[in-house]
Amino acid sequence: MEAAAAEVRYGIVGVGMMGREHLHNLAHLAAEVGREQSVKVRVTGLADPHQESLRLGLQLADELGLPAPQTFSGHRELLDSGLCDAVIVSSPNMTHYEILMDIISHHQPHHILVEKPLCTTVQHCKKVIEAAKQRPDIIVQVGLEYRYMPPVAKLIDIVKSGALGQVRMVAIREHRFPFLVKVNNWNRFNCNSGGTLVEKCCHFFDLMRLFAAANPVRVMASGAIDVNHKDEKYDGKVPDIIDNAYVIVEFDNGSRGMLDLCMFAEGSRNEQEISVVGDTGKGEAFVPESIVRFGKRTEGRDGVVTIMAEDERIKYQGLHHGSSYLEHLNFLSAIRAQGACGPSVNLSDGLLSVAIGVAGQLSIEQGRFVTMEEVLGS
Repeated sequence: MEAAAAEVRYGIVGVGMMGREHLHNLAHLAAEVGREQSVKVRVTGLADPHQESLRLGLQLADELGLPAPQTFSGHRELLDSGLCDAVIVSSPNMTHYEILMDIISHHQPHHILVEKPLCTTVQHCKKVIEAAKQRPDIIVQVGLEYRYMPPVAKLIDIVKSGALGQVRMVAIREHRFPFLVKVNNWNRFNCNSGGTLVEKCCHFFDLMRLFAAANPVRVMASGAIDVNHKDEKYDGKVPDIIDNAYVIVEFDNGSRGMLDLCMFAEGSRNEQEISVVGDTGKGEAFVPESIVRFGKRTEGRDGVVTIMAEDERIKYQGLHHGSSYLEHLNFLSAIRAQGACGPSVNLSDGLLSVAIGVAGQLSIEQGRFVTMEEVLGS
């Protein structure tokens, strides 16, 4: 793709809430990199079978001062148009597999940024990985953008520096609001989303792996539907997505991770609280306060340092505290490197974040530890 050095043309597949969030980010990215003579970013196509989403996407593009992208009722039409060098997949979770396979197998190469989760099943994730191996001419990045939230990124740096010693425990608390309303209420059912631990919590399982610098061995979870969505019905069916859970993940280096999820906890100061404890120190990150605290065992409580975490590269805060903007910066850098470096979040990262969630869902259903071996298979 010789033209990619001068211009990267983006298409967005799925122009619902997250698709329009990507449009916001790309508009700010285009304005920022447009100051460079070496690259130009342009949104050239929007694809969605839902006409209202397309209308809202076009309306937003106009409000953002972008040239009107061409619209398509499906991803195949967008791919065949030849208008795009890169495709953002932000359609409902259960559509990712088919769309990814179509993009990867298309005769024209398209780089891909796919929203989390990569797919809703481990088997589909693995098939996407195998297909992508046949296409060294394309980059596939997975949208696990919580890595880039400034306080989380700062804590990752602290852990990697060795300041906390050997990591032994990672505890992540997400106390937040219920799932938002999506097009046709697709996210109310496990069969569409992969289940709450896949849909929402793949972010946190990805972070646990990063902090532990290890791979998961087995998972134990307890969760239920206790408050949310119990009085809702869609086509006569009551939603089956859990709204709270505890999940324990054991890693192959002996460290452990724990997720405390509650989706009826709007009365919280922070939505995410992350604690990483090593054998010599402890670090914490708080979102959205954007505070990081860390201290050494030898210095005790009085030695704890508190800092505000910021990233001056962020030009748009958006729904995820600027992390989506940084995600797009990383994706564009990988595209411009033309294969010299891989994506910052790769397909293996996407697979394992889904697999831990699948193991957690199975553990809740069956009331037992679930090994990663049985979930990942051979």
